[in-house]
Amino acid sequence: MSFQAYLDNIQTKTGKTAEDFKKLATQKGFLEKGELKDSVKATQIVQWLKDDYELGHGHAMAMFAYFRGKRE
Repeated sequence: MSFQAYLDNIQTKTGKTAEDFKKLATQKGFLEKGELKDSVKATQIVQWLKDDYELGHGHAMAMFAYFRGKRE
């Protein structure tokens, strides 16, 4: 599955785009000025997305990668 397919599936499941999740992550304190804080670990992001949005591990990791700057 391509990276974009992961993002598309996340949007289909949640109704939220990757940019929506970026805003939510900023509100949660995981991002600052659009950048992932150094102190934030993948496990924190994954657990948040699993608990609040019922994403699977792979999809949650795709969002973590997005927060780290991956776009393709």
